[in-house]
Amino acid sequence: MRVLTALFLAFSCTSVLAQSAPSSSSHSDDRPLPSLRELLLDLDRNEKSVEAKARDYTYHIHEDQQEFDGNGRVKKTSSADSESLTIDGVRVNRVVARGGKPLTPDEVRKEDERIDKEVAKARERREKNEGKGEDVNSRGDVLIPASRVLELGTFTNPRRDLLAGRPTIVMDYAGNPEAKTHGPAEGVIRDLVGTVWVDEADRVLVRGQGHFLNDFKIAGGLVVSIHKGFSFEFQAAKVNDDAWLPASFAGQGSARVLLFKSINGSLHATISNYRKFRTDVTIQPASHVLDENGNPLPEQTASPQPAQPPSQQPHR
Repeated sequence: MRVLTALFLAFSCTSVLAQSAPSSSSHSDDRPLPSLRELLLDLDRNEKSVEAKARDYTYHIHEDQQEFDGNGRVKKTSSADSESLTIDGVRVNRVVARGGKPLTPDEVRKEDERIDKEVAKARERREKNEGKGEDVNSRGDVLIPASRVLELGTFTNPRRDLLAGRPTIVMDYAGNPEAKTHGPAEGVIRDLVGTVWVDEADRVLVRGQGHFLNDFKIAGGLVVSIHKGFSFEFQAAKVNDDAWLPASFAGQGSARVLLFKSINGSLHATISNYRKFRTDVTIQPASHVLDENGNPLPEQTASPQPAQPPSQQPHR
């Protein structure tokens, strides 16, 4: 379940929230279910591999946000478009438009400065935590091992289901509000109630939904402040039969990240236009990819598949 923590930390750092995923369909299978410990250990082992493959992809994020007034009515709407990419191993979302309008040159400069600072801080945090012998992700966030997840909450009602045509193992999760945490990130796991979907073949977290049992804060609310009842839902999709990438994520309630990003209502995003790149290739418009000599690569390797709805498998 370290993946679940990483997703929440990703929200804290990048505010990627997307549209609710479609319901999975029922699936009957009489095979014995794997043990919970086996599943969690596999999730632990696979997380860095999943992250490494995702670094080779860029994708587009469209956000729509609604802000509510004290009576729960919509008082303001806004939208933004970003390109998500990896810089120095760090996933960042570079805003390219707001309200359907491209950024001005001055806004582009400020966005570049923001990205530079974000990457520098992530690199510094990564080097600091790795120096302590901690198991960290590319952003330098300390990962929570499976043994701690089992101490912070309980999984119940394991069953099989089909999600996007793939067998998944579904489990309900309830955090233990009385559990003692070792750092603020563990509070995310402890204060959650929800359901998780694990792809049975690849053993990765592919869908989750839930809500916070209590108010959740980091640094007294200066870094992250999420109010009790904040709900979410996310789903991942396997692209090109290669990498698991974000497909959808939804959040509703009240939350604030640092001093520049807040939600008091709902924030929805749609993720599309997945493109794979290599260090020795150049991405051109219309998915035309050239090698280091400027020659077009073969179509089957040069043209990554476009985004598909989470309920569909990408076409080969």
